[in-house]
Amino acid sequence: MKVLVVGSGGREHALCWSFAKSPLCSKLFCAPGNPGIAEVAECLPIKADQIDDLVNAAKDFDIDFVMIGPEVPLTMGLADKLRAAGVPCFGPSQAAAALEGSKGFMKDLCKRAGIPTAAYERFTDADKAKAYVQTQGAPIVIKADGLAAGKGVTIAQTIEEANAAIDDAMVGKAFGEAGAELVIEEFMTGEEASFFALTDGETAVPFTTAQDHKAAYDGDKGPNTGGMGAYSPAANVDEAMSARIMDEIITPTVKAMKDAGTPFSGMLFAGLMITAEGPKLIEYNARFGDPETQAMLPRLKTDLLALLFAVSKGVMNGFVMNWYDEACLCVVMAAKGYPAAYEKGSLIRGLEEASKIEGGVVFHAGTARNEAGDIVASGGRVLGVTGWAPTIKEAQAKAYATVAKIDWPEGFCRSDIGWRAIARG
Repeated sequence: MKVLVVGSGGREHALCWSFAKSPLCSKLFCAPGNPGIAEVAECLPIKADQIDDLVNAAKDFDIDFVMIGPEVPLTMGLADKLRAAGVPCFGPSQAAAALEGSKGFMKDLCKRAGIPTAAYERFTDADKAKAYVQTQGAPIVIKADGLAAGKGVTIAQTIEEANAAIDDAMVGKAFGEAGAELVIEEFMTGEEASFFALTDGETAVPFTTAQDHKAAYDGDKGPNTGGMGAYSPAANVDEAMSARIMDEIITPTVKAMKDAGTPFSGMLFAGLMITAEGPKLIEYNARFGDPETQAMLPRLKTDLLALLFAVSKGVMNGFVMNWYDEACLCVVMAAKGYPAAYEKGSLIRGLEEASKIEGGVVFHAGTARNEAGDIVASGGRVLGVTGWAPTIKEAQAKAYATVAKIDWPEGFCRSDIGWRAIARG
């Protein structure tokens, strides 16, 4: 098959890295890709939100299968346009991608289907939102309804902090139109986990689990980011918990989406809080996670391309996934200043040395080449340094040994990715 991956981040590098190993893949393209992806795929200069250009490229290059990586093209209807053009693809329709595109849509669906989640209200008026916060008290969670690249959530510890978050989104337009409506919900206590399930709109099967680290700094301190690292599998999701998540959250969601006339086909990514009462849904994403994908795919024995193509064709029944027993851990190296303002163009050295470490790989996220052909930082989250080993502690050591080979003074990373799993022993 000729395969096209849409996107340019670490998730897409991990997907391309996996597809390139498949005997089914005769030619691999990525749009727009990055310098790391260019080592395994031909990169096309088309951005992920240039929907019509992507469809035309799929036809021009006679593409057999398109893997849509990021959420933005999904919420813009890329999957619908590809299918209308006769091109098989992996990813939900525009209507189904509203599960991620609108937190209000997702919460309302949970209420209708009886899916356990935090109590909430929706607001389009800042004064009413503040009045609700006053009655509920703090801590409380303020969320932009729309897509905000992982940064539209504030866990407010005080009413003043909550009011500032409301003003930031609704008055200051910090998230543009995404923050014109807010979802305000109760603060849940527990430990987070990322749960992934494949579904063709009818059948849903568990993929695997991971745990993301959203806060910028060690000890889960600092502002929320798009993710500073992840490990897989999540230590707080055993087989019994996985079965509960499927029964109480994933399966009812797939049924509710089908009943609403918007069946969800693709990767259903549930961000969960594992509470004393059981699993509760924080949010849905309509695609593979980033950086979770970088920590999950090295563990997968099964041919990923064959698996995702089967999902796209609705022939999932009987498909078995096999996984290595090893743990895998990804450390995100980000530009200093991220998730706020950061400099672009700083030189990254040592990548060749880092790539020689066995049991590890460096996934590129926000990188580019300068005029001299050197790798430079071009985004906030820049590299996903990944290691795998028999235990999570060894995988952590492998990842950080690889980080140590990378010479990039303008970058930073957390030094404690996987700390909860290691503390469990």
